Amino acid sequence: MADTHGGGHAQTAQDYISHHLQNLQVCRVDGEWVWNQCAGNFWTINVDSMFFSIALGSLFLWLFHSVAKKATSGPPGKLQTAIEAIVGFVDTAVKDAFHGHNKLIAPLALTIFVWVFLMNFMDLIPVDWLPWAASLAGVDYLKIVPTTDVNVTFAMSLSVFFLIIYYSIKTKGFGGFIGELTLHPLAPPTKGLGLIGAPFVIAFNLILESASLLAKPLSLSLRLFGNMYAGELIFILIALLGFYQLPLHFGWAVFHILIVTLQAFIFMMLTIVYLSQASQQSH
Repeated sequence: MADTHGGGHAQTAQDYISHHLQNLQVCRVDGEWVWNQCAGNFWTINVDSMFFSIALGSLFLWLFHSVAKKATSGPPGKLQTAIEAIVGFVDTAVKDAFHGHNKLIAPLALTIFVWVFLMNFMDLIPVDWLPWAASLAGVDYLKIVPTTDVNVTFAMSLSVFFLIIYYSIKTKGFGGFIGELTLHPLAPPTKGLGLIGAPFVIAFNLILESASLLAKPLSLSLRLFGNMYAGELIFILIALLGFYQLPLHFGWAVFHILIVTLQAFIFMMLTIVYLSQASQQSH
């Protein structure tokens, strides 16, 4: 590209892509906080991901709370109608997929769907707008789509994972939870010479079921991250065309709206299904 960055040298396409895929980072090095020098530092904080995810979560809470306070029994306004449609859609999804009674599931599902959708929706903002504005304020790097950061998606999936563990133990008891991991899918022998092989069957079940359990947060996080990261990368590649990007950018943005919505819906539905399984009594 004919653009410049940093010391005024010509910026190549590779430089442009690398720059847009770099988070604004802060970490401690030799006891001091440093910016954007955090390669290999486990305790690095992606400041932009944290800022936009918290800001969008706050926007969701403020918007829904504001509409709920102003809701009337008369003809609703457009915003109230839209939010009521979202709440109804999520409520129906919960009733269809969650087989049990839990007051947490519907609010959790609504939060996940709207929050993930808002974070995904940031991908539709042209890739240069906010980073350019940030550069005027002296901020060298800025990624505005939190769900293209695997740390964000994995943190959300870990929250779901801990809820799965909690409700499994609450519903089945600690012994029942351990039994699910060790006594299925193969029932260990309980009498005769088969007792000799029982520890091996239990160990096999534990390995198999533990892998299945751990795959849940991994699949949740990597599916969302992978789809959104790929979408962001395509927007960046389109932006390399300069002025001629407009038709392609519009076409991809229209298609990407489906991906943005679908990924939020999938994350929500898988969470509901996993928690439904955790809340069911084992047989």
